[in-house]
Amino acid sequence: MSQDQSAELAALQASVRAFVEGEIAPVANELERGGQIPIELWREMGAVGLFGLGIPEADGGSGGDMLAVLVAWEELAYGSTSVALSTAAHANLCAHNLHRNANPEQRARFLPQLLTGEKIGALALTEPEAGSDAVGILTNARREGDEFVLNGSKTLITNAPNADVFLTYAKTAPERGSKGISAFVLERDLPGLSVSGPIDKMGCKASPTGQVFFNDCRVPAGDLLGEQDRGIEIMMGGLDVERVVMASLPIGGARRCLDLCLSYVREREQFGRPIGEFQLIQAKLADMYTKIEAARLLAHHAATGLDRLARGGKGTEIHKLSAAALLFAGEAGNEVAHEAVQIHGGYGFTDEYEVSRIYRDMRLATLGAGTSEMRRLIIGRELLGK
Repeated sequence: MSQDQSAELAALQASVRAFVEGEIAPVANELERGGQIPIELWREMGAVGLFGLGIPEADGGSGGDMLAVLVAWEELAYGSTSVALSTAAHANLCAHNLHRNANPEQRARFLPQLLTGEKIGALALTEPEAGSDAVGILTNARREGDEFVLNGSKTLITNAPNADVFLTYAKTAPERGSKGISAFVLERDLPGLSVSGPIDKMGCKASPTGQVFFNDCRVPAGDLLGEQDRGIEIMMGGLDVERVVMASLPIGGARRCLDLCLSYVREREQFGRPIGEFQLIQAKLADMYTKIEAARLLAHHAATGLDRLARGGKGTEIHKLSAAALLFAGEAGNEVAHEAVQIHGGYGFTDEYEVSRIYRDMRLATLGAGTSEMRRLIIGRELLGK
């Protein structure tokens, strides 16, 4: 990385950190209790250019590469895992995916309002019977003249209850398996498209999660994303990017846990002195710090790999590297959050202390974008050339 790039990233980090400290961190607990992110905050984030990171300025974005995206989303996660999760689904899984794969008409139609935060985006992939087995989706789309008719359902979709734009997948040639999947970009008001209310979750409560239903949903042929029956390429490439970006969330949350612990161990006294003076506590802090730094280095390495490659998916270096980045970051984040609660003792078990919320949020880091088990399978298969 050149000195100019380092300076740009440092400036970006400082800018996002200041925004988080002023606009997100002070209301993070309130957002969790309310179960949603106010549209005003969405628009504020759009106004400062967060949603355009990674998209060229010539296309209406804010410029920057994937490393810039990771730097920004680590800061967002430091302030609120929920905000980082919902905005990553909106900006990366939906808007960035559209930018990479949409035609000029689709870009002009959808991107401007997604980048400003006027409209909220979602990726609708997971189904009741197709979680880890993403290509096993059952939602189907049959061609009728200038339209596709979609039937099926999606579940555990981040932003579904509030989303205006959905990037989704359906089988246009079910008999061809993974080679018969197509991608679509849909607007919420399409006849036959409906969404559920928010699903009550263990953590990330301000990031609404819901179901999407297609009941003879008629989709204009112009809403097909890319080529018919070639959606698997968009899906797999998108999942590689998703895993790298999502690695920044447990890193940011873990960093917050460490900072909270550093403050706590200086103030909390037992046996007549601050608990930070005890070597057992110092060892925990050292391990937490080491895991965070290692996770960040691996995630940043994967981000630079994404910028160098024209495509991802099976058989590419980034396919296993992205899985490794999220595998390590997700498990490190859970371990750090566990130790943060342990250091806080009984207080860490109460909602009065922020580490309790982050501990619950962190569980998603080993589940979303493919479980830790699936990430290991991807890495193993790639190493063996399977």
